[in-house]
Amino acid sequence: MDSLETQLKIPDLWQQKAIRALQGGKDVIVASPTGAGKTYIFELLMETGFQGKAVYTVPTRALANDKRLEWKRRGWDVGITTGDRNENPDARVVVATLETQKGRLVRGEGPDLLVVDEYQMLGDEQRGLNYELSIASAPAKTQLLLLSGSVGNPKNVADWLIRLGRKVELVQHSKRPVPLEEIQIEGLPNRIPTSVRGLWPRAIAKVLKAGMAPLLAFAPRRKAAEDLAFEIARMLPEEDPIVLTPEQERLAGDGLKGLLRARVAFHHSGLDYAQRAGLIEPLAKAGQLRVVVATMGLAAGINFSMRSVLVTDREYRSGDRVHEVRPDELLQMFGRAGRRGMDKVGYIAVAPGKPRLQEARPLRLKRSNQIDWPSITGLMQTAIEKNQNPMEAAHQLTRRLFSVQRIPLGLADFHAGGPSASPVQQNIVTQTVTEFQTPDNDWERKRAPRRAELGIALYWFKDEWRPALSVPEMLTSLPLGTLCRLNSQKPPEYGRQVPIARFGTSDTEGELVLNRWILRAIREQPNSKGRKHHWRRMRWTLDRIEKQIIPLLPAITMGGTFVDWRESKGMLYARLHYRKAITHAQVDSANRPLISPPERLVSHETDLTLPGDEGTGSSGKTRTAADIWFSLGLIDKYGAPTQRGILFSFFNYGEGLAIAAALEDRSYALEDLMYDLANLRAGHRFSFHEAGSGRLGAACRAAYGLVSHTGYLIRGLPTTYGEGASEVLFQPGALHALNKGDMELRTGDIERARLEWKSILRHIAHCPKLNWDRWLDLRALAKSTVKNFPKEATLESLPGLTSKQQQRHKSFLTFEHSPLQD
Repeated sequence: MDSLETQLKIPDLWQQKAIRALQGGKDVIVASPTGAGKTYIFELLMETGFQGKAVYTVPTRALANDKRLEWKRRGWDVGITTGDRNENPDARVVVATLETQKGRLVRGEGPDLLVVDEYQMLGDEQRGLNYELSIASAPAKTQLLLLSGSVGNPKNVADWLIRLGRKVELVQHSKRPVPLEEIQIEGLPNRIPTSVRGLWPRAIAKVLKAGMAPLLAFAPRRKAAEDLAFEIARMLPEEDPIVLTPEQERLAGDGLKGLLRARVAFHHSGLDYAQRAGLIEPLAKAGQLRVVVATMGLAAGINFSMRSVLVTDREYRSGDRVHEVRPDELLQMFGRAGRRGMDKVGYIAVAPGKPRLQEARPLRLKRSNQIDWPSITGLMQTAIEKNQNPMEAAHQLTRRLFSVQRIPLGLADFHAGGPSASPVQQNIVTQTVTEFQTPDNDWERKRAPRRAELGIALYWFKDEWRPALSVPEMLTSLPLGTLCRLNSQKPPEYGRQVPIARFGTSDTEGELVLNRWILRAIREQPNSKGRKHHWRRMRWTLDRIEKQIIPLLPAITMGGTFVDWRESKGMLYARLHYRKAITHAQVDSANRPLISPPERLVSHETDLTLPGDEGTGSSGKTRTAADIWFSLGLIDKYGAPTQRGILFSFFNYGEGLAIAAALEDRSYALEDLMYDLANLRAGHRFSFHEAGSGRLGAACRAAYGLVSHTGYLIRGLPTTYGEGASEVLFQPGALHALNKGDMELRTGDIERARLEWKSILRHIAHCPKLNWDRWLDLRALAKSTVKNFPKEATLESLPGLTSKQQQRHKSFLTFEHSPLQD
């Protein structure tokens, strides 16, 4: 997102173009770098007479809170809807997380303008389904404004909307307001004391010493971020520490208080909201901090910029998995370098072997193989209630998705009289395989190398894909001749220049005398009768060489093909291209030969009851989405949603599956279930402790077994399930017991789990009625509980910065009376 310090007064031409298109009733897709002023398009539209209601969606609650406060301070009529908060929802402008709007959009109830900020979330493996369905379902009367700086194929998105019958304007702007410059840390002066130890403390010291503060460093894990922040504060002196107010010190706590005084902070999801939004972020935006160490997984949620950025690793942890950082994620992180109106240039500090600026590039969006099960089952039930064809309603929806290919559901088989295969219990095994990365940043399974022409191959070289023949190293190992460049334009094409003959100096030698290597080589080549040639070295002519030797060059030069002649110092050289030379390469699904692609080892869960990669039933037929729904009890044998399926449609992901399973167990007290719902979104950090709330997990597995379905269930539990969250939140002493187990729980994790629990209860309280007594009782219980929730802390309630803290600080890193290491 554009940083909050961005203050534009006069719109640029590209911004004017976007505003005119919106005023003309078109949808608009904006592609421009971070900080260029995408948000200003919306702000100016609102302030120049836009009539109607606008919903501005952002990826995170924190960003929603920021935008709400910013616009409220301008005097706007603004509300917020984020699951945990629902204030002033009838305002002219509502800031929201997109998931809160999906249900209304699917029902055809959209605002006059829907803004999707950071619409590259379409490519998110978890939340992308909600983004896709929300955009696809937006009614014709709702204008769309899609904003992003990290999408590589915005035209494909525009084509999608046009295919849906919408009028679309694509506005692209590539110039950054603050240019970026890559700085090699090894090249900076090394006048750092020996007392500063460790790779990253010394590297950061060099950056600060060079006058490139403040610095935003990205670390792979939370503990790594904290450790580095404390090392910097301890080793790198600050001559003018921040003076915190008593209220700020209380908010910070002992550990963070000392860091902030040293103008250093860490930033990750383990911090509570007040610490992030009330201290670290405002101090960073004001230029008061010299170093902030953030986790890479939280990069998309950072809403401040600093002069310099450093990425310390190529992998990071998100959830319970380790991910390799993607080029578009690097683009997000590097985009935080350079503050508009404060810096003339932003610096990307680079260490050997770590991510570089040239590796950052936009994400090419494409839809996953998943579909939104709850929305489709809900749409089918709505069609049944309206006496419409539920199968046709489902297929109409899938035809609107971001794919030109048909998305099969398998419902036709049910309409004909029943499912294509009987439900079976999965037999899951884990298999470790090697995958390689494609130029589209997808990962595909590594197969046996295939023969391919070098001229169409791509080579992974210095962390980027290049045409193979544009890299000199591709041909340097050939034993014949010397490397040469065949063209003058970009990209370059390299070949080999080989000596063929020298000019004769007597009548005996004739016009040309063959080089000894080529004479030996052509003598080994069989003639038309299968016998070796008995050619002599002397008395050759150029015409004879071109007729008899040039055709043999591919065989004797490892695939080289004649281009032209070169003369030098009495020698005749042939220049050869290697476009037709054969190499062995991995060939991806787009039929591109790839040489030395990045590789990784991954674990895949395979269901042995479903032969083949696609999964089939006992009949050998491909198992469709409808088959899986039937096996989970979401639809009946005629394809109609069951009671379980209808309730499932009220929720996102696999949450409805868990709630339905619990309600079906009539011995499960609703008062216990209400608190156990805290486990549904708690995540992996709570999954080390099982106690009373194991009842909900047991109900899930009793209903569904140990099945896994991407995006919905992992071994019978919802994908974000965290066993033990209910105990941490509601049982005295449980948190202390958990912390003894060396868990990574922080106050922010607990705060977030509580917010998610409240969000689930609010959602249940506002869900539709259903002719199911236990559902109606749970709904009523949720409503009464929600009424008694205390008001959450807001940005307005947090302590503000002092007048001195609001002034930009310039740090000077000096080391007095310390031995220096040259």
